[in-house]
This record gives sequence, C-alpha cells and structure tokens, in this order.
Amino acid sequence: MAGAPTRMVVLRAGDAVKSVAAQRGEFYRWIRESIGDAWPHDWSEVDLRDASAALPDPTSAAFVVTGSAASVTERAPWMLRAQAWLREATMQNAPIFGICFGHQLLAEALGGRVVKNPRGREIGTVKVKIEAHAADDDVFGAVVAEHGHEIHANATHVDTVAELPAVARRLATTSLDENAAFRVKRAWGVQFHPEIDGEVMRGYLVARRELIVAEGLPHEAILSRAADAPQAVALMKSFARVVGGR
Repeated sequence: MAGAPTRMVVLRAGDAVKSVAAQRGEFYRWIRESIGDAWPHDWSEVDLRDASAALPDPTSAAFVVTGSAASVTERAPWMLRAQAWLREATMQNAPIFGICFGHQLLAEALGGRVVKNPRGREIGTVKVKIEAHAADDDVFGAVVAEHGHEIHANATHVDTVAELPAVARRLATTSLDENAAFRVKRAWGVQFHPEIDGEVMRGYLVARRELIVAEGLPHEAILSRAADAPQAVALMKSFARVVGGR
C-alpha cells in the first residue's frame, strides 16, 4: 500500500493495575507483544495525560489508544485535548484503534455519548457477537472469516458508549454492551481489551475482588472462566496488517 505508515504510536491514557504491572509491565508492552510480527515497523509511545507532550502529526503513523481507570465522563482537560486531536486525526483518515477508554474517547470525540453502564460492570472473559455486516469490514472481516461471528475477549469497564457517533458503523455487541465495537472512516473502537490475556485478566479480577463482590457479581465464577482470548488478539493483528499494507 503506497503511503502506508511505518510507525505505530501507542497513545497512553492510563496505567495498568499496580500488582499486574509489577509482573507484566504496562499497556504498551502488552499491545506490542499481542501484535507481534504483524507490525514489523517502528513503535513509540506518547502519554496523553502529559500536557507538555506534543501530540503527533496524524499523518505520521498508525495509532492505538489505550485503556484507563479514568472515566471519559470526567471531561478532564487532557481528555478534551485528546478528543480534539482524535476528531482531526479521524477526519484526516489516520488509522486508529481505540481500546476500552480509548474506544469511549474516540466515540465522544466524534459525537457519541459515554455514560456509566446501567447494566453494570463488565469484567472477565466475555462473548462478543460480531455483526453480520462486519464480514466486509477491513479489520473485522479477516477475523470473521477465520473464527465466525462469535469470539471471546477479555473486558474490564464500568462505562459504556450509550450512543454511537451518527456516522459510526456498529461492528459488535456483548450481553452488557450494545456498542462493543464501531468504525468511523479508518478509526476502530473496541470496548474490550484484545491486549489482555488470561493471566492479566485473572490479575485484574484478584485486584478488584472487593469491588466485584460489593456489586453482587459472582467473583469466583468469573475468575474461574478467565482465559486467553486469541480471537480478540487477532483483531489487533488484523488492524496492524491492514494499516501497514500487508
């Protein structure tokens, strides 16, 4: 593909749970390891929370926006700055992959609405139903062709995209989230975490046990079902291959 980017920039929006990070590092590492050789080019990271850090030229790279323990509904100055950048980058056809908080930030940037999910926290290894029309999507199509319209992914979030941007195409749902994935131009958002494997998911479940139990969720059952989710990893690999022109 002429003009395909040769750098993947991870736009960091938060930190991993401390107990997990001590063993497995931060989001940047997980994303790089998950994508692996599907992206044979350069990598770098920019922290969106750092007001002194210049945001990259949208035409200079492909981008992954990470998760965060923060909420898009806080509308902190750094979030509004990032949203303005995402609007401009999307309009310039920059390749973007938003994960969880990144998915929500992208949705709000493009006119969607994020709220605390009235259906409650979604955490653990969950079933993702990919829309029938996603079979022709550049990124999701390859996963549908290999794995079908139902895959598993690891998730941990309390907010949800209640309303998609008017121009968005919904690509997937879960039992607790009607807008689990969407696309606008060359920007994709997924509410789940393709970069989280079974070990990391179990680490999050252990770290958040008190919250999960307090909310009346079956912590032990969720923990026992936590597993690797290679089909979700395949989505990130597909994104890397598509935008890298491979």
